[in-house]
Parts: sequence; C-alpha cells; structure tokens
Amino acid sequence: MCSVFAEKLRAAAAGNNSYLCIGLDPDPALMAHPHIPSFLQEIVDATSDLVCAYKPNIAFFEALGTGGMQTMLEGLRSVPKHIPIIVDAKRGDIGNTARMYARALFELYKFDAVTVNAYGGRDAVQPFIDYADRGVIVWCRSSNPGAEDLQDLMLDDGRFVFEAVAERAREWNTNGNVGLVAGATWPEQTERLREMCPDMTFLVPGVGLQEGDLEAAVQAAMDDKGEQFVLNVSRGVLYASKGDDYPEAARKAAQKLRGRINLMREAALARR
Repeated sequence: MCSVFAEKLRAAAAGNNSYLCIGLDPDPALMAHPHIPSFLQEIVDATSDLVCAYKPNIAFFEALGTGGMQTMLEGLRSVPKHIPIIVDAKRGDIGNTARMYARALFELYKFDAVTVNAYGGRDAVQPFIDYADRGVIVWCRSSNPGAEDLQDLMLDDGRFVFEAVAERAREWNTNGNVGLVAGATWPEQTERLREMCPDMTFLVPGVGLQEGDLEAAVQAAMDDKGEQFVLNVSRGVLYASKGDDYPEAARKAAQKLRGRINLMREAALARR
C-alpha cells in the first residue's frame, strides 16, 4: 500500500530528479536580512525545481511569539503545490492530545507530513496515522550525539531500542503512510533500519554542520530501487551566503547537493 503523501513525494522526486529536502529553519542571527517570510520565499523560489520536499521545523516559528505560525505560513506561500511540505514537529502525547495536534497540523495548517515522537506508544501516534492521505514520520534514530543515550540501549531480547521503535512503526503502517527519521550521522543503524523496513520512506537529517557522511547516508537509506529516502539539509543551503546574493548562493548549494546525491545514488545502485 502506498499513501497519497508517498505518491506525491515520489512524483516530486522524479519530476525534479532530486532526493534533496531543504529544511526551512530561519535563524535571524544568520539570515541575510531580518524579514523571515520574504527570506524563505526567496529561498523557495530559487530552489523549488531542485528539491523533492521542504521541511520547516516548527520550533523556529514558535520561538517568534504569537505571530510565529502566521510567519511560517507566509514563508511557505511560494512552495509549489506539487512539492510536499514535511513539518518537523516531533509531536507525541496521550491520545486525546495527539488528536488535537494532528488536527492542527493536518487540517488547520494542511501539511503533507509530520514527524512524531513514538515514546508514548501507539495511541500517541495513531491519531496522525488515521489521516491516511498524510505522511507520519516516526523519530527513530536521530542524528544528535546524545541519541545513543536511549536509542542504543539494548533490550532483554537483544534488540536495540531504535530497532524496537522501527518494528512498531512497521506494524502501525497499515495505511502505508508511516516512515522513519534515520540520522545521516549513524549510517550503520540506518542500514539496519532499511533492512527491517524495506518499503518505508526515510527522512535523513544530519548532513552538513552535523557532519554526517553523505555517501554513506545515501547508500544506507535508499531502497533497492534507489528511492524512498529524503535527505534533508538546512543551514548549508539557507546560509550559503550572508550577502545580497543569498538566493543565488542557496541555489548553487542545492544544485551541488542534488548532483552529489544523484551521483552517489547511481553508484550505489551500480554496486547492487
């Protein structure tokens, strides 16, 4: 089974020959000019033919205060309708609260997909999964250094915690709309997750300033057809220049990344 979100993502990847997702995480201290909506719109206008998705992290907008969500919507206005938007929210709570989160993100803000935290178990994730036309990307093996504190703990049966999360996500994927976050900084774990979940979409953060190995991440995350993965880069594109040429610099950075991802994808397919 393949969800509407997965089909939209696949079509965008094929149409733009791209598995690159740009994270839209505005940090005023790093931006070339302080007006966030126009900054993001210019980044999108310069790169929308080079990506398969955009990923705004909701924290950067909530931190702006009461108008933050409106700022986000204005900044996303330039995203073409055929390019999916994955909101990085990592929501997860008891069932009735999770339903409100899902309603807000899918019905009010109309995002194509959301990242969720599965720590609360199935009832914390099911309200999102019930929106069968949307994507639900479970935070499984994150890219940060401290991820191993919990995610690499070994259970009594010999599995790691991140493997148990992946198994549960696979069980929950009855609508074909569940994917996994698998950090580029941990390619061996990502490869294991791909073995466990061969048909699920992987969102792969951590390339760039987190120093994930791009080649290893692509090879580990892609499926047997070289598909079903989204490689996210934020700061390396958004802040490619602090001068007035920032849209052009962002485009050049995105072009280079797309080209490198495609070369590595083709090389990995040739070795299989």
